[in-house]
Amino acid sequence: MPELQLAVIDVKPGASLESQSGLQMLRPRIYGAYQAPAGPKKVAAIVMHPTSNFMGHYLIGPLAARGICCMGLNSRYMGNDTVLLMERAIQDLGAGVQFLRAAGYEKVVLIGNSGGAALASFYQAQAEQLTAHRFADGDPTHLHPDDLPPVDGIALCAAHQGRSKLMRDWIDPSVTDEHDPLSVDPELDMYDPRHALPYDPEFLARFSAAQQARLDRLERWALARLRQLRSTPGAPRDQTFIVYRTHADPRCVDLSIDANDRAPGSVWGDARQVNYAANAMGRTTSLTAFLSQWSSRSQADGPTNLARTTVPQLLLTYTGDQSTFPSTRDAWLAAGGARIRNVDIVGGNHYLAGQPQLVQEAADAIAEWAHAL
Repeated sequence: MPELQLAVIDVKPGASLESQSGLQMLRPRIYGAYQAPAGPKKVAAIVMHPTSNFMGHYLIGPLAARGICCMGLNSRYMGNDTVLLMERAIQDLGAGVQFLRAAGYEKVVLIGNSGGAALASFYQAQAEQLTAHRFADGDPTHLHPDDLPPVDGIALCAAHQGRSKLMRDWIDPSVTDEHDPLSVDPELDMYDPRHALPYDPEFLARFSAAQQARLDRLERWALARLRQLRSTPGAPRDQTFIVYRTHADPRCVDLSIDANDRAPGSVWGDARQVNYAANAMGRTTSLTAFLSQWSSRSQADGPTNLARTTVPQLLLTYTGDQSTFPSTRDAWLAAGGARIRNVDIVGGNHYLAGQPQLVQEAADAIAEWAHAL
């Protein structure tokens, strides 16, 4: 088995103070870990997430054993999505693609795992036709086609549709005061005893409409606040704020909705506790990061971008996943059309945690597809 190697890749500077490390801002770098099989350099893969540390990803070793150099690559925002801009994250992904192309690999593919699925789709859509000339707040991205060399294929596994869709599905509509994490409207509280399982369709409809309404209010406030800041002499161009309770998906407790093989709960444990936690998805964010990641103005919706690409695609559906569902699979398949095929990893949880045989199944499917490109 080849040894794990470290990749240290210089990237272009981004926004000021996007890191608390002065060295990282003055000499921005991203880091990856990869295993390169001996022999001809045929196929290499990158598995990357906007914020998760994928340098220890479960597919690196198994794909290397199947003749594919696999790199787990981190973006500059690893572990911190407070100021994350999706348009900058794809630039980091492009630096990884350039690294592998320069190493001599004939074909490079992207593995979009979990939140990396929308990232990979956004990347390839922009690599094929660059349209993201401005961030969601209107500032120029300064992206150049040379930053985004196209890849030869995209494999998606346990694939979320994107951060804006997650926030739409997960935000808690029962919050009545954006400054009080304990404020609650019992009529919209999915945990209130008056809302018995399985949920009534009328309740689910009101719940979903109220989710959209809360998200719309936050977006309007963020845009107005950004205009205020940028029209006030001496004011900062951005600020952080807190979005309380961002993990309230009825599918976590009502297994009859979008039914698959999942167990009750969240991929992070008890869903209600995650919802109220001090640190959770999108909890602390800047105005610009909120618009880029979580809002309707995000350019990084996964299926929308995948539909713009022309490369071969593979979808691995983990049927025991607590955060991707049959409707998620259907959205990806509709976007990919004739270019995509689905493989079910039966019983697979979101991380394939404690499921070593299913890791091998996933690696088999990706390797067979990649070698056939």
